[in-house]
Amino acid sequence: MKKRIKLKGKIKTYILYTIYLGVLLATVNLAIFMVDSHSGALLGCFTLFYFGVVLTLYYRNKPIIMNELISFATEYGQIQKLLLRELDIPYALLDDTGKIIWTNTAFENAVHQPKGYNKSITALFPTITRDRLPDDSGLDEAQYELQFEDADYVIKFGKISLQEMAQNSNMIDDEDYDGYLIAVYMYDETALHIALREIDDQSLAVGMIYLDNYEEALQTVEEVRRSLLTALIDRKINKYISALDGIAKKLEKDKYLIIMRKKAIAQLQESRFDLLEEVKTVNIGNEMAVTISIGVGLDGLSYAQNYEFARNAIDLALGRGGDQAVIKTPETVTYYGGKSQQVEKNTRVKARVKAQALREIITAKDHVLVMGHRMGDVDSFGASVGIYRIAQALGRKAHIVLNDVTTSVQPLVELFKDKPEYESDMIVNNQQAMELAGNNVVLVVVDVNRPSITECPDLLRYCKSVVVLDHHRQGTETIENATLSYVEPYASSSCEMVSEILQYTYDNIKVRPEEADCMYSGIMIDTNNFMTKTGVRTFEAAAFLRRSGADVTRVRKLFREDAMEYKAKADAVSQAEIYKQYFAISVCTAEELPSPTIVGAQAANELLNIKGIKASFVLTDYQGKIYVSARSIDEVNVQIIMERMGGGGHLNVAACQMEGIGLVEAIGELKTTIDSMLENNEI
Repeated sequence: MKKRIKLKGKIKTYILYTIYLGVLLATVNLAIFMVDSHSGALLGCFTLFYFGVVLTLYYRNKPIIMNELISFATEYGQIQKLLLRELDIPYALLDDTGKIIWTNTAFENAVHQPKGYNKSITALFPTITRDRLPDDSGLDEAQYELQFEDADYVIKFGKISLQEMAQNSNMIDDEDYDGYLIAVYMYDETALHIALREIDDQSLAVGMIYLDNYEEALQTVEEVRRSLLTALIDRKINKYISALDGIAKKLEKDKYLIIMRKKAIAQLQESRFDLLEEVKTVNIGNEMAVTISIGVGLDGLSYAQNYEFARNAIDLALGRGGDQAVIKTPETVTYYGGKSQQVEKNTRVKARVKAQALREIITAKDHVLVMGHRMGDVDSFGASVGIYRIAQALGRKAHIVLNDVTTSVQPLVELFKDKPEYESDMIVNNQQAMELAGNNVVLVVVDVNRPSITECPDLLRYCKSVVVLDHHRQGTETIENATLSYVEPYASSSCEMVSEILQYTYDNIKVRPEEADCMYSGIMIDTNNFMTKTGVRTFEAAAFLRRSGADVTRVRKLFREDAMEYKAKADAVSQAEIYKQYFAISVCTAEELPSPTIVGAQAANELLNIKGIKASFVLTDYQGKIYVSARSIDEVNVQIIMERMGGGGHLNVAACQMEGIGLVEAIGELKTTIDSMLENNEI
């Protein structure tokens, strides 16, 4: 039950001032009475009369004063209410449950509700739920961005304690006030957002366009018509960019610099960079269609930074095989296109240049560490053996970093055990490699260009000199500050690349038969027995290894399958689900096998032999992760599918790993990804 209202503060002191004077008078009267009783008695009579008059006036006038104060407070409150009512900013009061109890005119106009609307705030704004409002748990203020109809608002909530409101009053005292109200302010920032978007749309974007196969395409055209082909391509690019109010400046015969507004880039994204396909339509008898790569830099702090982003983006596009567009911002990298297989380069000039650079780097150091990817396969180990041979030929001590020896690599590792030609520390684990790492050591990374999935990522930080040799398409995550980077997506395997480098690094280099077997095995496994991703240089590399002592029969015996593995692969093939007519999806249940992921990859290859299948996906649950192996022949780019799910790879050979999810959920996510990309015409 509430107490009666009392006066407090200065007004209470003012009203009681006469009583305080009476007390002072009584004290003086007592002192005089002790000196002179007659005078004290006379003053005492006056004091009693004074107290009588004062008390009479106090109790008679107090109700009148209280009424006047209440009237003033009421009038003052009405003025405040009127000011709030006519305030231009939408304002409302809520109770502690979120129910609207008062609104001003601006709020009613903003939400198109009449005066007296008293429903919950959630009924107006579904995103503003009760748990987002100030409450007793300590949340006194809250602020959110809100879209209502066609307007953008910032909505602020403030908690008003009724007890504090009473205590802060200068006229009344009521300690039993309880509960709280919530004040709501809505700030319309629609015009500000429109202005910011307009400024952002007008900001500069820098791009680069490279012709991927300029020289190769020209060679398929008669010499007298080559200039016409170049002119048609040039016209196509300039006309397309001009239509977007941009500028295209030709830097070299096969390179363009483009400048346009960010708004134009958004239009390109909406059309999914259809310029990639339009350029392919230029045909004057050329047997090979011309493809382009586009790199765009956005949202940099300066024009120079946008240009640097564009250069990084075009490098990514080329490193991923070309025929695609890459947009790079400070936070993200976005890919478009990439549906065509990159054309193999017939010249070995680049391989020779990289080989000479590698030789200079290795000879400048005392030790060489060679590292592949985690759960190493035949290609990564074969390439590591090739680099080991180069280091030995150059007189440098080398070590191969290998932690877990999988069943696929085990036969190759056995070739080097107990051989006097090879030192016992040829193969080291992570801990041993870390002890060897230092400034005078070069680290060669093969068959991988993503630092997070290397055999020992810490080595990348401890070795100042890093060389990357890989045949996988580059993604957003790359090994930064590499001394030498040689990434060729058109190559069939890392072993093919290392085999070429071997021939230029050291004159008349001698490759031992077991080393040749390892590299030949890597090419054979990654090309699925020379059936996928094979080019002229693939067979040339295989021929070099064959001359060096590689034995096809010996290699075949190394990779004969175990009966249990063969059965597991057959089960995966037999249980495959045909999804959307063209996609085969299956599960490899080979938990009892040492390397079930390899069996899953083999099953994915087998599923491509089914007529009508354009891509296959095999999921394997192994060591708490879901491993997805994706394969295709030529019509579907499985790399961009796997990238959407957090993985990567090649156009027709890719994979990803998923954590914290079961097989059923993983299959559902795969199907959802396929559906989405089919709907957007991305695959």
